[in-house]
Amino acid sequence: MTGPAVLRRVAWSRTWRIIRSIHPPIDLFEDIADPRDWEALVSVEAKTNPRIRNEVGDLGKVPAARRVAGPGGSLVMAPFVHCSTLRPGRFTDGSYGIYYAGDREEVALAETIHHHERFMAATEEAPGWTSDFRALIGTVDRDLHDVNAVPYVLHPTDYAPSQVEGAALRANGSDGLLWNSVRMAEGRCIGVFWPDVVSIPKQGSHFCYHWNGARVDYVRRYDTGEILEVTGR
Repeated sequence: MTGPAVLRRVAWSRTWRIIRSIHPPIDLFEDIADPRDWEALVSVEAKTNPRIRNEVGDLGKVPAARRVAGPGGSLVMAPFVHCSTLRPGRFTDGSYGIYYAGDREEVALAETIHHHERFMAATEEAPGWTSDFRALIGTVDRDLHDVNAVPYVLHPTDYAPSQVEGAALRANGSDGLLWNSVRMAEGRCIGVFWPDVVSIPKQGSHFCYHWNGARVDYVRRYDTGEILEVTGR
């Protein structure tokens, strides 16, 4: 069946997001309690440290009332203030950010492995153990728009229809989206439009992906030392 997006309550005791491990926390988000002060503080800091604006990102992308602060705040704020049209996603052309997460660790792994494979193939990287990643474990309890019945938004490679849908829902006040994972059967994903929709996450396991020249075939878990074979794809 096809149809419009349907608003549903999404209450997950755990959300799983996997990101590259190279990004350090941004002190502004971690230490300064009132997000309304951030622009003024950045302006002052930039006079002695010109790099501060690049490190903090584009604060104008997120209204002060929807920002999050405190320990771990950087982990939520980052995808919203460092978005770029050079890095579009399924539900954004890159002009605004989205915090993506899965309902299980395996779903987050499958989704990020797919995108890492595309990057490695496009840049013609040599085989070997590649970038390190880390899991972020949070929660969500919010009404989100279920887009599973919307035509074409879950196409495996063509993101044009889903980007149109995402932009329209965001413009009409949606807090985010819910859909069935395209990369893992029976998995579910969310993409939220504002930092205050999800909890500030805690750090989970660290991973490394092995690229064999054609795909990611193994994942190493640093916490246990396990090497997991990537199959069924």
